[in-house]
Amino acid sequence: MIDIKEIMEILPHTFPFLLVDRIVELEVPERIVGLKNVTFNEPFFQGHFPSEPVMPGVLIVEAMAQTAGVLAYKAMGEEAKDKGVYLMALKEAKFRRPVVPGDQLVLELQVVKRRGQIWVFRGKALVEGKVAAEAEIMATIREREG
Repeated sequence: MIDIKEIMEILPHTFPFLLVDRIVELEVPERIVGLKNVTFNEPFFQGHFPSEPVMPGVLIVEAMAQTAGVLAYKAMGEEAKDKGVYLMALKEAKFRRPVVPGDQLVLELQVVKRRGQIWVFRGKALVEGKVAAEAEIMATIREREG
């Protein structure tokens, strides 16, 4: 298990954009399962939508991508030190059900392919065992900019 402190050491994201709370399963270099606890005080709920809060689909996919980034980082070991994980492409993103305050997203990602520092993941976000979103995510690990 990887807690939030270690996730914050791996990913460059901070509040309000860090969208992974915990890693509960890690099978390096093939698979990872992360958790995102969705709470009403998330800043995006103020505008999406005030009378019927729904987590934006792009942020669900971002949570999957961040979880995938933790797996890639762990798999690359010392080679990933001082580097960042960058999203390159999304394919076949589908949104199956709304994600609302009180839900816990279970973020399951599997490596489809790896070539050097380029990774392709197949992922899904589940709530209570039901698919809320799914996508194929391509990412790279490279020197951090700035």
